[in-house]
Amino acid sequence: MSKVAVMGYGTVGSGVVEVLLNNREVIAKRAGEDIEIKYVLDLREFPGSPIENILTKEFNDIVNDPEIETVVETMGGLHPAYEFVKACLEAGKNACTSNKELVAKHGDELLKVAKEHNVNFLFEASVGGGIPIIRPMKSSLTADVIEEITGILNGTTNYILTKMRDNGSAFEDVLKEAQDLGYAERNPEADVEGYDACRKIAILTSLAYGKKVDFEEIYTEGITKITAEDFIYAKNLDATIKLVGTSHIVDGKVVAMVAPVLIRSDNPLYSVDDVFNAIYVRGNMLGDAMFYGKGAGKLPTASAVVSDVIETIKHKGINVMSGWSSDKQELLDFADSSRRFFVRVKESEGIVEKIMSVFGNIEPMDMGIAGECAFVTTEMSEKEFNEKKEQIPGIITRIRLSF
Repeated sequence: MSKVAVMGYGTVGSGVVEVLLNNREVIAKRAGEDIEIKYVLDLREFPGSPIENILTKEFNDIVNDPEIETVVETMGGLHPAYEFVKACLEAGKNACTSNKELVAKHGDELLKVAKEHNVNFLFEASVGGGIPIIRPMKSSLTADVIEEITGILNGTTNYILTKMRDNGSAFEDVLKEAQDLGYAERNPEADVEGYDACRKIAILTSLAYGKKVDFEEIYTEGITKITAEDFIYAKNLDATIKLVGTSHIVDGKVVAMVAPVLIRSDNPLYSVDDVFNAIYVRGNMLGDAMFYGKGAGKLPTASAVVSDVIETIKHKGINVMSGWSSDKQELLDFADSSRRFFVRVKESEGIVEKIMSVFGNIEPMDMGIAGECAFVTTEMSEKEFNEKKEQIPGIITRIRLSF
C-alpha cells in the first residue's frame, strides 16, 4: 500500500482524486500495489465530498508524515507551491505536479534536490495536459539529437483562432464565447498574450538541450492583434494562423519564440484545431514525430499526473528523471533570427513602389480588401525587417511565416 497526499483540490486536484478512486483497480495493477489518498490539503471546506474525512489545512501534516511517499501538487502558482514541493523532496518524498509556472521557474533546482534525496520530481502534466511528451523525450527520444520542437501549446488560443478562421469572427467576440464555455479564464492574459505557451516551450527546450532556458528571455507575442482579415490572406497562401512555441539550434545557440505564425497546409500542425494541442519534434535520427491530444481539461491533465504517481511507485528508491542542469542555455539574440514576413499596409499613393524600393523582390497580394494592400517578404532577420518597416507608412500588421 502506497500512501499519497494531494495539495490543492481545484479542477486538476479533484480530477486526480477522481482518477485514483475510479480507476483504483487498474492503477494498482500497473503500480504493483494499492494507492491510498491519505490527505488532501486545501483551505476550503468540502462537506459531502469524497475527501471530507481526509481534508487537512496543515501542510505539516503531510511533510511530517513518514507514511506519505508521494505528494501531488495541483495548487498552481509559485507560492507556496515552490516551498511545499521543495520541503517534501527534502523530506524524502516524491513530488508530481501539473504546475508549468513552477517547473519553468524552478524545475532545474527541484530536479537537483530530488536527485540529492534519491526521490523523483515529475511533471508530465505541466506541458500538453494529457498529451504524453515529457516521458517520451526522456526515454524514447534519448538516442536523438533534437533539432526542433514546435507546438500548439495552448488550447484557449487555438480555439479562438479556429473560430476566427471558420466564422470570420472578431477576436473579442470569440474570446467572450471561449470564456462563456469555460475555455478561457475571466482574466485571459496568460493565454492570449502567449505567456502560458512560453513557459511550456521553455520546459521542453530545457529538457531537449539539457540546460535551463529562462522563459523570461524568450520572445513572446500573443494573438490579440490577429483579425478576421488576416485569415482571408492566409487562405490565399494555402495557410492558416496558429500560436506556436518553437525552438531550434542555430550555430550552437537556441532560437526560441512564441508568436502567431502562418502555417501551410502541408505542415502537420495545420489541421490541429479547437482546444486540441500538438507538439512536433524533429530528431536527427527519428525524423519527424508529432504528439497530439487535449492539452488541458480536468481529467486529461489529472490522468497525466496520476501516470507520474504510478511512475514514482514503480521506481521507489530510484531517481529516474535526469532533467536539465542549472547551467544556463544561451539563446541567440532574437533580432538575429531569420524568417519571412507577411505584411498588410494601408493603401496610399505610391505605396507599392515604396514597398518595392525598400523590400525589393516581394510577393504582392490583392484580396480585394478595400483600403489596403499586402505582401510577403523574402527571408531576412528580425532586425533587418524592423529597420525596413520603419520606412513604410501605414503598416497594419505583420505575421511571421513558418515556410
